[in-house]
Amino acid sequence: MWNKRRDEEPPKPYAPSPSPAPVAPSPIEPKKEITPVSSMPMGKFEPQSPAGSASIGKAVKVVGQIYSKEDLYVDGEIEGTVEALEHKLTIGPNGVVRAGVKAREVVALGTIQGNVEAHEKLEIRKDAKLVGDIRTARIIIEDGAYFKGSIDIVKPEPAKPGAKPPQAAAPVAAPASTGATPPAVAHASVGGPEIKR
Repeated sequence: MWNKRRDEEPPKPYAPSPSPAPVAPSPIEPKKEITPVSSMPMGKFEPQSPAGSASIGKAVKVVGQIYSKEDLYVDGEIEGTVEALEHKLTIGPNGVVRAGVKAREVVALGTIQGNVEAHEKLEIRKDAKLVGDIRTARIIIEDGAYFKGSIDIVKPEPAKPGAKPPQAAAPVAAPASTGATPPAVAHASVGGPEIKR
């Protein structure tokens, strides 16, 4: 009813509709994957060294105390103390150590100025320089190395399987009585020797 006019209009002859302009294909965008990120702070960063030892490079200078729980290679400069009691310490050809050194094994290729205590072995290689007192079980000084100081060779202590308390000495039986006074007998005790007559 209301749209009667439209119905009464004669249909228009067929005319082709203008075609839309060609659309360039849109490039396919790769889907970016989102990697989850933790908001927790990271722990200490400990780089994995390929040789299984820590190293101090030739451009590094350390002033203070160094305690290492792994083998240590020093090619830089250190002033203070260096301790790697159960590990090997190597002073590289560029290394300069002005420190007291304590380690299981020490290999010097550079310069050490200070006392060195190597529980097992100390090697002073051809171009190395060591000025200080040495305390070790074994030592190797190559021809051409410079050393000034004293050497104390210490016999390594064997490992003790378990601490045993000292055994008390068994009392000595008195000789058959012949009428003479028995000789003095010493017994070990915690307070010192005890003499009986």
